[in-house]
Amino acid sequence: MEFQGLLLTLQEWLAAFGLKVVAALLILLIGIRVAKFFRKLVEKIMNRGKIDSTLVSFAGNAVYISIIALVTVVALGQVGIETASFIALVGSAGIAVGLALQGSLSNLAAGVMLIIFRPFKVGDYIEGAGVAGSVKEIEIFTTILMSPDNKKIIVPNGKLFGDNIINYSSEPERRIDLVFGVGYGDNLQKVKQIIGDVLSQDERILSDPAPSIGVLELADNSVNFAVRPWVKTADYWPVFFALQEKMKERFDAEGINIPFPQRDVHIYNHSS
Repeated sequence: MEFQGLLLTLQEWLAAFGLKVVAALLILLIGIRVAKFFRKLVEKIMNRGKIDSTLVSFAGNAVYISIIALVTVVALGQVGIETASFIALVGSAGIAVGLALQGSLSNLAAGVMLIIFRPFKVGDYIEGAGVAGSVKEIEIFTTILMSPDNKKIIVPNGKLFGDNIINYSSEPERRIDLVFGVGYGDNLQKVKQIIGDVLSQDERILSDPAPSIGVLELADNSVNFAVRPWVKTADYWPVFFALQEKMKERFDAEGINIPFPQRDVHIYNHSS
């Protein structure tokens, strides 16, 4: 009799909840398939738009997790579990986690913005958040730079996106700003001609825009010339260093005086 009673109870439970459990399982299975479908759809659409692969993966996973969470709540409701309190509990936990991870979420949002607006790309030399270097990798939370002396710099995206960003590589051409000082006794027209000759002999210096040469300042000990040639961005530093050397050699050959600070020391011998 006890076994028959237990069997009857089991039959009643299956009749009451069995179909609901099966329906919940079907909802979960269908929901997983739907989540996978929409994840692939979002990734496909974003890939067609040539959006960064990091953001594509992040968006696809976000869509997938959101659908799975919604489907789980629906499945729990199907078997009679009160989902209102469950949703409230999850919401409270989400707020607590959000407050605890406020900095990380800020970096996450900044990373998404950097990937969308693309103020720089991998390989660019940039300056921002108090550091400078070549961009090695743009991640969701951080951006990795390599300094000129090959140090790895990991910058939180929140700091980088919230600061001024100087991208030295974004434009195909750059201007070199140089200052050369000559003596007050030197012929200024001759100095300008010499500077122009040195610039014209370097094929890396562009003719359009044309270099500019002019007197910048009548300083205490020298007449300073501002020299502004334009070059391809990749040639900036090689030309910068080469012009310093060539200009010094040419000034020496032409007898142009390059002033430098001097100090006269007078020694007095006081006899007792």
